[in-house]
Parts: sequence; structure tokens; C-alpha cells
Amino acid sequence: MPKVSVILPVYNVEAYLDEALYSLEKQTLKDIEIIAVNDGSTDNSLSILEKHALTDKRISIFSQTNQGQSTARNQALKHATGDYIYFMDSDDTLEYNALEMCYQYIESTKADFIFFDGDIILEEGAKGITWDYKRTFLTEERHKYHGKELLDIMLDKGKHNCVVWLLLIRTEYLKRIALNFYPGIIHEDELFTVLLTIQSNNIFALAQSLVRHRIHNTSTMGKHYSRRNINCYLTVVDELLKFEQSQIIKKFARYTLSKVFYTGHAIPFKEKFGVFWRAVKSGYLKYIGIKSIIVFWLK
Repeated sequence: MPKVSVILPVYNVEAYLDEALYSLEKQTLKDIEIIAVNDGSTDNSLSILEKHALTDKRISIFSQTNQGQSTARNQALKHATGDYIYFMDSDDTLEYNALEMCYQYIESTKADFIFFDGDIILEEGAKGITWDYKRTFLTEERHKYHGKELLDIMLDKGKHNCVVWLLLIRTEYLKRIALNFYPGIIHEDELFTVLLTIQSNNIFALAQSLVRHRIHNTSTMGKHYSRRNINCYLTVVDELLKFEQSQIIKKFARYTLSKVFYTGHAIPFKEKFGVFWRAVKSGYLKYIGIKSIIVFWLK
């Protein structure tokens, strides 16, 4: 049984995939498995995976028709045999000692999962982002956090970060809470990481920056905001409130939807009616706030 299962969904990333795979193959923690799911790529991504698998037997390749990142990750999870799970983006790279540092830390703390920091690589032509992936400075290392406490801290400080590629997760914990990714949406990490967090009372921070996250003009964060973004965030809130009507979930809804609709002013005017009516029907205006509603319609 490997120490870490690295789950790697792959879709049309031929320009970056070699570098991502090399950063995994050179990890100082050798006892890993790399489960790559080719999600219907139409470029040379599959050929690149097959080339690497010829020389590194730790790489397993599965292929499916294009169904999105959630389904690809769920497919990979079915094949994972490691003690811990790491979800990697196929255009990112890891520091060579990243998995070893994470493995040693999570073993010593006995955490359900740990989180760490990352750096941004902004590709030419990509739309910039207004946040970063640094949040461990808000925590104490070797302090055990309850998930709702931790989420509350991050929301208060405006540093909530949903991405799964800043986590190393105990496989047994993931199975115990029976958590998978919600298919068919973007921003699926928002739903997954909140559910992962609020069900744990055993989370630790590792104050290291271990990932180089690439933002380019075809990545989710590099694209222009659209009606689909808003609808997917609304689905996230729908599912969280179905899970529990707690104060921390309602706080997350206020934090998220106020930003979503403030940013949503940029979508075409004729597309605003559908998403706004969905929010009204769901009773979410109380989470959005007057300022964001005004900006959404008038800016």
C-alpha cells in the first residue's frame, strides 16, 4: 500500500503536463501512486501520460469521455489505495519535497487532513486574480483545529480558500464521511472543501508553500465570469444548506454569495434575470446583501 495516492485529472494540458509529471516523479517521497484520469482530452495529453507511464510504473492511466473534473476525480478515488490522498491540478507543479513534508507532518499530528500554502504563476494573457493562496499565517502550527472553528477564522479574515490542491487528506477520513465531488459544476472545490472541513475536529496547518499554481487563459480562474459561475455557486449553497442549516453554513453563504453577485455585474444584462430569480426563489437575497444587489444590476 503506497503512502500517498496522487489524483490527477487531465484535460487538454499538453503544454504543462510534462512539467507536472516530472515534479511528481522527482518527489523525495518515493512510495506514492499517481492515478491519472484522461477526461476526454483532444490534444496530446494522453500520449504524454503514456510516455511517462512507460518509465514510471507508479503511474496508472484511466480514460473517460469528457465529463468534467469532478467525475474524473471521483473515478480516480475508486482506484486509490494510499494512506493519504492528494488532489493535484495537471498544470501545477510541486516542490520536490512537498509530499514527504506533508506525509511526515500528517503522520506526526494524526490529522484528518492538513493544509498548506501555494504560490501563483500567472501566464501571459491570463486574467489576474485579486487573492492569493497564503493563509497558514493565521494559524498556529501543531495546533489542532475544529473544522467549524477554522472555517469561521478564515471567513472573518477574508482568507477562506476552497482549493483541494492545498490539502493532504487521510483516506480513512474521506471514506468515513463518504465524500465525493459533485458532478457537472465548476467551483466544485467550494462544496467539497467546506463539507470536508466542517465534519472534522482534527485539522492541522503546515506553514510551508509547496505548490506552484498556474493560472492561464484556459483555466477556470483565468476565464471571464459568466452566468454558469453564478449558477454553480448557487448549487454549492443549495447543497450545503441541504447538509445542515448551521450558522457557519449561513455565514459561508453570506461570504460567498455577496462576492458572487458583486462580481456578477460583469455578465450580460439579459443573463442576469435567470440567476437573480433563482436566488430569489431560493430565499438567498438575505445572504447577498443590498450593496451587492445594487452593483449586480446597476454597475
